[in-house]
Amino acid sequence: RFCHVTIIFFVFRSSVNFFITMSDALEQAKQAIPAEIRMISGCQDKQTSADVSNVASFSLPDPAGRAGGALTSALLNVTYADHQNSGKDLTYQETLLAVREQLKAKGFEQIPQLSSSRPMEMKTHFDFVPEGSTGTRRAVMIGINYVGQQGELRGCHNDVLNMKEYIMDVHGFPEENIEVLMDDGTHTSPTYENIIAAFARIVAASQSGDVVFTHYSGHGGKMKDQDGDEKDGYDETLIPLDYQTAGQIRDDTLFK
Repeated sequence: RFCHVTIIFFVFRSSVNFFITMSDALEQAKQAIPAEIRMISGCQDKQTSADVSNVASFSLPDPAGRAGGALTSALLNVTYADHQNSGKDLTYQETLLAVREQLKAKGFEQIPQLSSSRPMEMKTHFDFVPEGSTGTRRAVMIGINYVGQQGELRGCHNDVLNMKEYIMDVHGFPEENIEVLMDDGTHTSPTYENIIAAFARIVAASQSGDVVFTHYSGHGGKMKDQDGDEKDGYDETLIPLDYQTAGQIRDDTLFK
């Protein structure tokens, strides 16, 4: 069973350590994942992230189209408002709660989640780029509507275009450093091979101190775990455009 998911990663090296001593688990995490990764996902694992038929209801400054993902639309509404407000900046906690409240008010049951590869202080300022960062900013953005296929979506292209405009205008990501994959006949096709290659390129190009932003809007799924590393017995997956012939992209594959 597939569901519509939106996943947003932002990766950077943190300059602040909130813990005096490191546990064995944290040391193992640092060995396995050298970078600090923060991820916002559209819903809990047991839920489905919804499409929105008209993103105008979220009052985005220049929506790329009518349809869009609920998480992307709500997050952009909250972060644009925070950027335009010269008062107190929102914390991670305040941002996540504001997005959840906005979705709930519009009748969506999904509950966005925030995950991190390191312990983090939820009351620190929310930002896609850490304060004082001077490293190169790069992004990979994927939107798959599965045009002409069963389970076709409507808002994934618009999600990417709206979020791309935001990270360029507000966070200073150069357009030449943003790789976009969409099944629109114009951009690179989001096939299994092309998605893996895009992630490999951005990993190879990035160095300590750089900022990496990735966005995925499309179907997600799960498959039986093959190596016993999942407590629930399933690997989470991304569903590329050519999944029927190339297969799904397992979380284990992305980790490697």
